[in-house]
Amino acid sequence: MNSNDKTMKFNFKEEPFDREIKDVLLTVHQALEEKGYNPTNQIVGYLLSGDPAYIPRYNDARNLIRKVERDEVIEELVKFYIEEKKGEE
Repeated sequence: MNSNDKTMKFNFKEEPFDREIKDVLLTVHQALEEKGYNPTNQIVGYLLSGDPAYIPRYNDARNLIRKVERDEVIEELVKFYIEEKKGEE
């Protein structure tokens, strides 16, 4: 079997949802709304690119979002989404 065909395993420590990440995302979301941006588009742009220019300096949103690791934010979003969808079943 070619090594490219193997599934890599990503391990992370299972923890409850991170309150700091939630608070940061909600604060950044509010700042983006107040400035007239589409918060979802801007946050996704930042998470995919790592470019903080997607987040305004307004209400210190840019500094706040840079305090949390992008991969940890993505991890929290995926966990939250899956838990919400499981609850709908």
